[in-house]
Amino acid sequence: MNKPYQKFIFKNGLRLVTVPMKNTKAVTVLVLVGTGSKYETKEINGISHFLEHMFFKGTKKRSNTLAIAEALDGVGGEYNAFTDKEVTGYWAKVDSKHLDLALDWVSDIFLNSKLEEQEIERERGVIIEEINMYLDDPRRYIWDLWEKLLYGNQPAGWLISGEKKTIRKLKRQHFINYLKTHYSSRNTIIVIAGGINRIQNLKLKIQNSFQWINLVEPGSKKRVIEKQNEPGLLIHYKKTDQTHLRLGSRGYNIFNQDRYVLSILGVILGGSMSSRLWIEIRERHGLAYYVRTGIESHTDSGWLCSGAGVNNDKVDKVIEIILRNYRLTKEQKIGKEELRKAKDFIKGRTILAMEESDEQAAFYASQELLENKILTLEEKFAKIEAVTANDIQRVARDIFKPEKLNLALIGPFKDKQKFQRLLKL
Repeated sequence: MNKPYQKFIFKNGLRLVTVPMKNTKAVTVLVLVGTGSKYETKEINGISHFLEHMFFKGTKKRSNTLAIAEALDGVGGEYNAFTDKEVTGYWAKVDSKHLDLALDWVSDIFLNSKLEEQEIERERGVIIEEINMYLDDPRRYIWDLWEKLLYGNQPAGWLISGEKKTIRKLKRQHFINYLKTHYSSRNTIIVIAGGINRIQNLKLKIQNSFQWINLVEPGSKKRVIEKQNEPGLLIHYKKTDQTHLRLGSRGYNIFNQDRYVLSILGVILGGSMSSRLWIEIRERHGLAYYVRTGIESHTDSGWLCSGAGVNNDKVDKVIEIILRNYRLTKEQKIGKEELRKAKDFIKGRTILAMEESDEQAAFYASQELLENKILTLEEKFAKIEAVTANDIQRVARDIFKPEKLNLALIGPFKDKQKFQRLLKL
């Protein structure tokens, strides 16, 4: 069977994955590096994200932010970057006839950013305002508190953006040291997805564009330590008209095959507008505008979590509904129709997303970088199809235990005992 992608490994360890797509004139160039906030120490927490910002502040070839932006704005391109716990990415999406420009642009900011002190000082203010924005947005900030509750004072529990006091102390040398230690050909993947042909030409262009990439053995991260023997609770007191809560359990890492089971369980509970929690909390009781259940899997940690924004006086009821639905998945097997619907939902949403070249690029890059192997869409779907009702019940019984249960909330509350009493499975 012909694979929908080709993979090349250069002598310096840099990897290239090409994904030709029919019926599209768009192409995405994504450079993904195996580093993020989990690779930081407390003294430099937030530097991965700060450094990502600095790559847009000027290179020798494109001297400032305006020159960098105009290069792709001039052809109607899309471009951005992102920082996560374990990866940092830089991408450009353009009309395929401008692929050479996108390659030149991405390689330029990736390899030649000047990291000027005056730009660091200027961007420091931008980062702090970004942190302030997240702190003022409870629907966004509650996710940070959720992971702080799970992982505490270790990199997995810290803010990706860093704390303001740390951001204020970062110096240019910190950025240079971090770049030298964590950006390397050995932990970098380049994916080109979309309307491409002449793969051999692409290999030569990548070889030339990235010939000066750092060759060091990249720095490692500390493995996540998970400690818990009773339900966890974190309350962030804030005078709000609405309480935002996240309630869930520890789950599985990306190497655990039960993460596919967990993804289906997440959809059944709160992954769609016809899911159990959406129907009961929003449609039947009118308790929340948004209701959702999501899952996350990293290389050494994972979780399932349900969330909602509810009236301060109705928090108890919503918590009880979520916990009751968790218990039901332990006690009763999922019916055939509900299981079929959840599988088809995952497959359908994935297929729709994969119409876009940037989604294709992310799909292949993240697998290759984090798992060191790539499953095709069909192979992923086979994993989903293999999940049975017995698997769902088994996983529910494994994760929905008091010693894995956690609740984080933002609202006008100070009484912990009130919520601690509710956390029973």
